Amino acid sequence: MKRSIVLVALLCGSGLLAQKMPKLKKAVVADIEQQKEQLIDISDTIWAAAEVAFQESVSSQALMDYARANGFEVTQGVAETPTAFVATYGSGSPVIGILGEFDALPGISQKAVPEKTPLEAGAAGHGCGHNLFGTASLGAAVAIKNLIAEGKIKGTVKFFGTPAEEKFFGKLWMAREGLFDDLDVCLDWHPADNTQADVQSSLALVDFIVEFYGATAHASADPWNGRSASDALELYTHGINSYREHIQPTVRIHYHIQDGGQVVNVVPDYSRLWVRVRDSKRETLDPVYQRVQDMAQGAAILANVDHKISLVSGIHEILPNRAGGKAAQKNLEMLGDITYTAEETAFAHKIQAATGKPQIGIDGKIKPLRETLEHPGGGSTDVGDVSYIVPTVRFGVTTAPKGTPWHSWAVVACGGMSIGHKGLVYAAKALSMTMLDMFTNPKLVQEVKQEFKERKGDYQYQGLVPPGPPPIGQQ
Repeated sequence: MKRSIVLVALLCGSGLLAQKMPKLKKAVVADIEQQKEQLIDISDTIWAAAEVAFQESVSSQALMDYARANGFEVTQGVAETPTAFVATYGSGSPVIGILGEFDALPGISQKAVPEKTPLEAGAAGHGCGHNLFGTASLGAAVAIKNLIAEGKIKGTVKFFGTPAEEKFFGKLWMAREGLFDDLDVCLDWHPADNTQADVQSSLALVDFIVEFYGATAHASADPWNGRSASDALELYTHGINSYREHIQPTVRIHYHIQDGGQVVNVVPDYSRLWVRVRDSKRETLDPVYQRVQDMAQGAAILANVDHKISLVSGIHEILPNRAGGKAAQKNLEMLGDITYTAEETAFAHKIQAATGKPQIGIDGKIKPLRETLEHPGGGSTDVGDVSYIVPTVRFGVTTAPKGTPWHSWAVVACGGMSIGHKGLVYAAKALSMTMLDMFTNPKLVQEVKQEFKERKGDYQYQGLVPPGPPPIGQQ
């Protein structure tokens, strides 16, 4: 009865929506409205907890509790990862999955205010909106589950609680366990500063640690007896920086010095840095990866020290799917633009002023579907590996003002207040509508699968992870 009341109220408030939207899509939209306050509470719990890679115990538990309360069977601790889980409801085909992330970024704690003010100095914050991401995805899964329970659609829905996307790429170990193998289609969304179906690729990458081992000595009295690991580190980073001139424009190389020596008067016997190499394609990434490994050996020879290279992980670029993207785009357009209050617009202007951006406000309009570019640039995500296993349909939803620096305190601020909450609810509706398409339109599923098959070609997916469990205790 309550769902019916919500549905009537929702449709009375939007006559155009009532005319254009099919009956079952009206039902899932109404379902999300009914869940709205609970979803916001879960998102705010995850936002306040702000837990980094593989430490997301509060965040994971909040999502699992909600899934169980809504009748899902939850398998916790999958892929040897305590915070990873799969929530399943239904039986038979189709099997439609949806991804949910919930990890935060270190060092950007922030209150829900439009000036830089840490909630807890030095702590983590949700500068990529993953508190919204995982929560909206689960809300959509619940709306679909309710239709299955009512006998209105048939099949299986799976929600994947995927930790550590920001650092170690937790989906890699889940993929290695075969957890995505039985899906027909998988859905994914991401917070953004605009709203549109995402039919672009991303950057493939590989992460590895380089360690140099030398010998200590007094830096002034007898430095000739030392072999400096710090010298090797400097030679190596100089080599990387010289190499930048001779790589393709699509390549990116980053490094973070984790240990360059402890005190000034000792020739250091140990140094360590984290290196990341990216390119728009996995196949063109591999030669660059090999080259920078060879450079580490060269630096070790020059400094007369030993060295060790340890793979952390590596991820594929996104395999786009335009057939699925078109379906998602139709649902975004059916829902219409996100609108904002005067107070939210003022908040957006203050965020933009504080971050040195033009004060143009927040953009809730639906952007048209773009052409798929060969080399789109941008960032990386372990969703890329999922997209090489199962067709993956993606879109972005506005959760922050236009031009807001991502992975910053400004995104954290928006994710803890109504701008982020509106994006969360909107995303949950669009996700549930697009999932519904996959449950009720076999022809669309076949089109999505056929495109996946054509884009993947003869390539055999193999994840780039070291043997053994994920690095749970490392930070």
